[in-house]
Amino acid sequence: FLEGLRELTQRHGVLLVFDEVITGFRLSYGGAQGLYDVQPDLTVLGKIVGGGLPVGAVGGRAELMEMLAPTGSVYQAGTLSGNPLAMAAGISTLDALRDSRHYITLEEKADAFAQGLQTAAAEAEVPVTVNRVGSMLTPFFQHTPGPVRTWEDADAADREAYARFFHGMLDRGVYPPASQFEAWFLSVAHTNQDIERTIQAAREALAGAGGS
Repeated sequence: FLEGLRELTQRHGVLLVFDEVITGFRLSYGGAQGLYDVQPDLTVLGKIVGGGLPVGAVGGRAELMEMLAPTGSVYQAGTLSGNPLAMAAGISTLDALRDSRHYITLEEKADAFAQGLQTAAAEAEVPVTVNRVGSMLTPFFQHTPGPVRTWEDADAADREAYARFFHGMLDRGVYPPASQFEAWFLSVAHTNQDIERTIQAAREALAGAGGS
């Protein structure tokens, strides 16, 4: 899909902008574009570039960035632009993530986590498909089993079953995303014990998620 977007926009002379507010630095040091080897014209990043502090960033080809002030005529500014605390946290975060071993560890842990959730759902006989890329995943609760590849597949998710699962996880001290359609994130701070505890909580919560 991303390769197709790149080909279409180049053919018609249209800028391709990637919103990597969520995927930036989570999927790889180069974000989704680094993982899939598709280069956009502009990239938008959120607070992950500031170590979680309030900050946003846009970057892209030199000729486009030179259009922005103070070099160019396109005015841009922000209340927290260049905030010293956010910039220091961001530099520290980016320096730490240069170690590619973090992404190897994240891949291994996220894969184990996704498989653990999938197995727990199968044991509870609750139709769930876990979609994952890198350290991001989403367990889709379904009325009938099957892959989730399109908007129609996702929209058919069993929201009520997810809601029961969500509250079951809260009761067990685990706080997953409140919406069926939000992604779950793993970080390098999560330990194997954290993952095992979450899978065990999911196993118990799933037992009560399948009923009406």
